[in-house]
Amino acid sequence: MEDHSKHLPIQQWAEEDRPREKMLLKGRAALSDAELIAVLLGSGMAKQSAVDLARQVLQRCHHNLDELGKLAIHDLTKIKGIGPAKAVTLVSAFELGRRRNYTDNKERTVLKASQEVYEYMKPHLLDLPHEEFWLLSLNRANVVIRASKISSGGLAGTVVDTRMLFKEALENLANSIILVHNHPSGTLKPSEADEYLTKKLVEAGKFLEIPVLDHLIFTDRGYYSFADHGGIL
Repeated sequence: MEDHSKHLPIQQWAEEDRPREKMLLKGRAALSDAELIAVLLGSGMAKQSAVDLARQVLQRCHHNLDELGKLAIHDLTKIKGIGPAKAVTLVSAFELGRRRNYTDNKERTVLKASQEVYEYMKPHLLDLPHEEFWLLSLNRANVVIRASKISSGGLAGTVVDTRMLFKEALENLANSIILVHNHPSGTLKPSEADEYLTKKLVEAGKFLEIPVLDHLIFTDRGYYSFADHGGIL
């Protein structure tokens, strides 16, 4: 049977079909953020189209797509009209987008600069609402042997056990290590605790002959490198 909607102007299509048909005719770039989300939602609810529902989703994050990508399933289901199935679809799409941009590439496992460390850690730390501390164990050629999460905490910090950290490095046969932890608050300035911990781990690394090459503070918008700022002596 012929689809007569193909011969109708967009204004005459059923409202639920407009974003999909618009993409077919004009391409993905022609759709607004709300229309793209509406395609994922598939349907709205009584007296509310999928586009209307998508606008509510955007309002929830103040039309900030970075904030939208951080929403969890339980955040989305608080929006009237978003059930678990729709929430799972949205979160899955966000995760695919994140993986597309930041999937770990084996050809980039040689880390020789702080920017490379930052890019390498994005799949692990981007959008996290809590603080985590990671250890990168490197061989003599600065190739990553293993990335290990040492600890996970709350919004304000996480506890790092020096003995457990270097036990992990020794088990990985690391020749050197890089330390990374995130600041969910977005602040790049190291705290006094960050500075004390860095000095403590650098000294322990010297004693065990596993030098600490750098300690990065990771945020979604950028990073702070102790090595770049003369903090690794």
